[in-house]
Amino acid sequence: SQPALAMLEAMREGTILLADKAYDSDAIRQLAENKKAWANIPPKSNRRKSFAFSKFLYRYRNLVERFFNKLKQFRGIATRYDKNPENFLAAVKLASVRIWIKNL
Repeated sequence: SQPALAMLEAMREGTILLADKAYDSDAIRQLAENKKAWANIPPKSNRRKSFAFSKFLYRYRNLVERFFNKLKQFRGIATRYDKNPENFLAAVKLASVRIWIKNL
């Protein structure tokens, strides 16, 4: 979870952090607390201290996971064919719109 700490530095105040058990660490929870965010992470089985956890909100993490799996069906995105960040972002946006229209 070390790369996650660097990525979460950009987290805004009031954010709800949805993550799986692999990210249940004191460092991530402390960072979320410092940023005034709520870490909705299920506790690991060996954790002694308990935290507030909402199973209802945790279900929404599944929606994000399924979206990324649909996005990876596009070969150019899965293999990161475009090395230019702007072109890659444009491809992700186009694929997202295509997924959205297909599900209407």
